[in-house]
Amino acid sequence: MIVQTKFKVLARAWVLTMGLTMVGVASLSAPALAQTPAPAAATAPAAEAKADAAAPAAVKPAAAAAESSSNPYGIAALWSGSDAVAKTVLLILAIMSMGSWYILAVKMLEQRKVNAYAREAAEKFWGAGTVAQGAAALHKDSPFQFIASSGLEATKKHGGLMGHIPLTDWISMSIQRSVDRVNREMQSGLSFLATVGSISPFVGLFGTVWGIYHALTAIGISGQASIDKVAGPVGEALIMTAIGLAVAVPAVLAYNWLVSRNKGVMDDVRSFGSDLHSVLLGSAKS
Repeated sequence: MIVQTKFKVLARAWVLTMGLTMVGVASLSAPALAQTPAPAAATAPAAEAKADAAAPAAVKPAAAAAESSSNPYGIAALWSGSDAVAKTVLLILAIMSMGSWYILAVKMLEQRKVNAYAREAAEKFWGAGTVAQGAAALHKDSPFQFIASSGLEATKKHGGLMGHIPLTDWISMSIQRSVDRVNREMQSGLSFLATVGSISPFVGLFGTVWGIYHALTAIGISGQASIDKVAGPVGEALIMTAIGLAVAVPAVLAYNWLVSRNKGVMDDVRSFGSDLHSVLLGSAKS
């Protein structure tokens, strides 16, 4: 019984020792296990911070690239995605537009000069002693000087076969030719404006039809008729019509405005020619 009791005590002591050992090992390993993921937990916020810092840096180039990219439905996309026919139409419209604005600027300056020459003729020519002196007082590029010189030369060359023509008719014919020549120079370029105003909408319409044809062909080949597939090509094709109208409207307005101004300029020129005819006839008779 004593041996059995001692055995039980030893067994209990051994179990207690093993239990305490297990508890101690567990207590020692628990902080180690707790400390082991600590670096990972500590590095997690740093990684998140780095990710947050890197995210805007990655987003900024993407946003900048998106902003710098051109409009997929704009004129640049139309030019880059068009074929030779569409580009030719765009070039024709561009040439028409540049020509219209050039003619408008040139004719405005020309009409301004003629109005200045008309004031010069009213101040200097009619106050001169003779027609020759009055013509010499005018600017060499003045149409009034050209008309006066032509009428004066007609009175000096009224001989030979021309002598069979009455002097009044001969002087009138010479002055009329000079006035007609001035009128032709004043009207030069206006036919281009009239042509541009008439045909540029149809040139733009041709580009629109051609672009829609190619858009529908591409849609039929791809088999996709969604709005994103239709809006781009059809919208780019319709830009052609807008460009044609943008070329035509200024040309028509410029043509009508220049024609109305030319009428006023030519009225002064014709009045000068009529008065000069009377002066030359009076000088020849005297």
